[in-house]
Amino acid sequence: MHRFVTFLLLAVVLAATACSYPDRLPSVPRADTARAQPLGIPNARFFADGDVTPMIQEGMRSLDREMAALRAEGKNPARTNLPTAYYLAVSGGGDNGAFGAGLLNGWSETGTRPEFRMVTGVSTGALIAPFAFLGPQYDAALREVYTTMTPERVFRARGLTAALFNDAMADTTPLADVIAKYADEKMFAAIAREYKEGRLLLIGTTDLDAQRPVIWNIGALAASGKPGALQLFHQILRASAAIPGLFQPVMIDVELDGKKYQEMHVDGGTIAQLFLYPPALEANRLLKRKRVAYIIRNARLDPDYAMAERRTVTIAGRAINTMLAASGHNDVLRTYFVSQRDGVDYNLAYIGADFTLEKKGEFEQPYMQALYQYGYDQAKDDREWHKLPPSFVQQGATN
Repeated sequence: MHRFVTFLLLAVVLAATACSYPDRLPSVPRADTARAQPLGIPNARFFADGDVTPMIQEGMRSLDREMAALRAEGKNPARTNLPTAYYLAVSGGGDNGAFGAGLLNGWSETGTRPEFRMVTGVSTGALIAPFAFLGPQYDAALREVYTTMTPERVFRARGLTAALFNDAMADTTPLADVIAKYADEKMFAAIAREYKEGRLLLIGTTDLDAQRPVIWNIGALAASGKPGALQLFHQILRASAAIPGLFQPVMIDVELDGKKYQEMHVDGGTIAQLFLYPPALEANRLLKRKRVAYIIRNARLDPDYAMAERRTVTIAGRAINTMLAASGHNDVLRTYFVSQRDGVDYNLAYIGADFTLEKKGEFEQPYMQALYQYGYDQAKDDREWHKLPPSFVQQGATN
């Protein structure tokens, strides 16, 4: 037994010396995090936990572009009589994004789906957001993505040694290929055109080095004309869905004062699973107009009861899922309170307790197709939107 343990320890040491961690450039110095500008585009992104002045300025510029577009149509708008602004926020949720995809397609079928002035997305919501932003003409592609997805099109599992010697348990090169197929030059050019008319597409990631939430201004990126902008768009979408530890992070190159650095970006849901706009950014500062917000939560909001086995891995996994569920619920509440403070009409959609199909694995087609149909039917039957988070409804029912 002693010889076996000695041999085992020797094998571990040899494996450790034979393997090395993936290399990377230095991270941006702490004091310069906000100064770093990917591709040199000053309004390509904002830090949601920092000074909101750049976001206010971008909002005012988008308003100027909107008014210029209206004047080009022969209209004479004033800031007091602008048309209703519709906002859409799409949350994370992995393969549960099939719900949001189905809901958007069903909504298009009713003929009542508006054009959104602003669309935000995190994680799987980031993958949905460009399709939602560009409108019903992209519904077929959105349906295809979320009803034909399989694990093989998302990731390639790595060996157990990846836990010690690599940056994640899975390689998401297949997902990168899917992103490149759909988020092509045609889509990027369409996003640029809409940006020039005052519309905003915002994607959330997490800068893991700085532990800060990042909001990427995709329209400004698309309209920049910078070489590498489309590739950065692909990186942002991939990063927003990069679940830490499970999917590999995305390294984004930046240059500052002539020196090259890399930022490590992961799933935006690490900090927030959805966002409408940062709470510090009061929408009523910008202008007086009617505003309507639609929130798609690609998850259930009722407790997911299950008996947990007394096993370390099971308990740890169950605890992480519980924390994520609580975080998602808090994000829903935050968007509700912010919208009420700012006088924004609030509408929430989520996976209800009446959807009872259980999935047997990640990105399982029968599950995703059924969930897509569930979201589609909710919208077609005009049953998707709720004016209050479910906890408020339950509390009202018991008082």
